[in-house]
Amino acid sequence: MSHEFIQVDAFADEAFRGNPAAVFVLDGPADTDWMQAVALEMNLSETAFCHPRPVDLVGGGPGEWNLRWFTPTAEVDLCGHATLATAHVLIGDQCATGEIGFHTRSGRLVAVTTDDGIRLDFPVDGLEAVPVTEAMAASIGCPVVGAAMGATDLLVEVATAAEVRSCTPDLGLVAGLAPRAVIVTSAGDDRDDVAIVSRVFGPNVGIAEDPVTGSAHTTLAAWWAPRIGDAFRAEQASARGGKLDVALIGDRVHLTGRAVTVVRGRLLG
Repeated sequence: MSHEFIQVDAFADEAFRGNPAAVFVLDGPADTDWMQAVALEMNLSETAFCHPRPVDLVGGGPGEWNLRWFTPTAEVDLCGHATLATAHVLIGDQCATGEIGFHTRSGRLVAVTTDDGIRLDFPVDGLEAVPVTEAMAASIGCPVVGAAMGATDLLVEVATAAEVRSCTPDLGLVAGLAPRAVIVTSAGDDRDDVAIVSRVFGPNVGIAEDPVTGSAHTTLAAWWAPRIGDAFRAEQASARGGKLDVALIGDRVHLTGRAVTVVRGRLLG
C-alpha cells in the first residue's frame, strides 16, 4: 500500500528555511514499527503521523486528530515544528477550519490560524535550576552562566548571542547531559528584532542540531519570561534558521509561526 506525504518547512516564511517535517495524513492508526521505519527513511528531524480521532473515543469528533511524532531513531513526546507542519497540511489540504485538536503523548494540543500564522497551544515545561558544571562548558565549547533542567532537555545560558551562534558542541559530551537535547541560549543582540537566541542539539534522538525546535521554546519561555516578560520574539540560530513568537500564559505556552509546503510525494511501502 502506498501513502501520500507532504513535506513542510515549519517556522519559515519561505522554502528551505525553518525546520522540515514530513506529514502523513492516515485513515486510522498505523503500526508503530512501520512509522519508525518510515521516519528513518524520511531522515528528517521529525515525521508526523495523524488520523481523525474516532467519535467513540473521549475527545473524538470533527476537528480532532490523533498525532504522533518520530525522529529517525525514536518516538518523541512533544514536537512543535511537526505539529505546526501538520496543522498547515490539515488547513491547506483537508480544509480544516477553526480550532484543530491534536491528541498526543503530551495531552491535547491546539492549533488555530491567526493573522501572524498558526498558533500552537502547548504545556509549559517545568524547570529546575541546576549548578553550572565544567562538563556543560566542555560540551558546548564556551562558558555557561546559568542552567536548568526540564522534563527532557538541559537548558544552558551563555553570555552573548555571538557565543550561541558560534559554539561548536562536542556531541558525545552533549549526549551525556540530558535525555533528549541541550538548549543553548542567550539574550538577543542588535542583529535582529528578537529578544532571545537559541540553538538545540539532540544526539540522543538522532538529531545533531535541530533547525527550529518548537518544543524547546516551552522550556525557553519558562526560563526567560521572569526577566524579559511573558511575550517575546525568538530566533533559533541554526544554519537554516527560523523565528517564532512566544507567549507564556499561565501554565501554557503559545507558539506562533508560519509554514511552507515544499514537497508532495508518495511512499511506496
